[in-house]
Amino acid sequence: MRILSGLQPTGRLHIGNYFGMMQPALQLQHEGDAYYFIADYHSLTVIHNAAELRDNVYNLAIDFLACGLDPNKSTFFRQSDVPEHTELAWILSCVTPVPMLENAHSYKDKTARGFTPSTGLFTYPVLMAADILIYDSDIVPVGKDQKQHLEIARDIATKMNLTFGENTLKLPTARIREASAIVPGLDGQKMSKSYGNTISLFEDEKLLKKKIMRIVTDATPVEDPKPTEGSFILQLYRLVANDTEYDELVADFQRGGTGYGDFKKRLLSKLWDFFAEAREQRETILAKPGYVEDVLQHGASKARAVARQTIDRVRDAVGLSSAK
Repeated sequence: MRILSGLQPTGRLHIGNYFGMMQPALQLQHEGDAYYFIADYHSLTVIHNAAELRDNVYNLAIDFLACGLDPNKSTFFRQSDVPEHTELAWILSCVTPVPMLENAHSYKDKTARGFTPSTGLFTYPVLMAADILIYDSDIVPVGKDQKQHLEIARDIATKMNLTFGENTLKLPTARIREASAIVPGLDGQKMSKSYGNTISLFEDEKLLKKKIMRIVTDATPVEDPKPTEGSFILQLYRLVANDTEYDELVADFQRGGTGYGDFKKRLLSKLWDFFAEAREQRETILAKPGYVEDVLQHGASKARAVARQTIDRVRDAVGLSSAK
């Protein structure tokens, strides 16, 4: 079973990234042949500063490794180190209907929020499809909000197979972790850098406390029971607590006599402890100059070997190779 997933280096990783994509990916590296990439081509739709992009890529790689990605069990690389991604994207774009891209949720959402409607932003799903299909991926762990992109990849692969032969591309399957598919931010919206409501993975302790105390709550008095349905505190606590701890917090919500400030402090403590080991591992990685780049280059070499097999098959199917 081949597993494929990627993360954009558009800023420091937050806990929404971790629980939505990273944690499932880290678990899957023990179940099959895992390919995880840093989607730096994709980030060019929003980042136009070379130094910022390089810094984001480096920190994303460190964070992923610190959280438990094992380069001996998975293939970890930069997207731009495997040019077969963009070659396949062009071929796929030649069979992709424009209305399919016009209906992409991410494109409509970003343009509605003022993003410049560049060609790159419009064709983003095609490159994402190429990212997935170039490795003959079986499983793609995605957040609930990314499900449509996987469906688009399957639709494009189906169109390719109908046009050029049924075995031209393999159709992948999504794996969505419903329990934590959408992580709420400080304001209750989906946690996203675009909304400015994130909690970084390796937040400074004082800043983390300040952010936790900003979580939106209602005006229920301290002495009264607190509503549990829709509570952002409980939703976040559920991610880092065991079942017993979570049930205890729910009971305290329902009992009354405790204010939201105290509940936020309990969430702060659990979040800080949950990532303690990863913080230590991050410091260890930072003390080894050249380690991160060596991991990425080794991964790119392995990824290119696999991607080359797919692109050769596709080139032959569409007529870009010489006749046999």
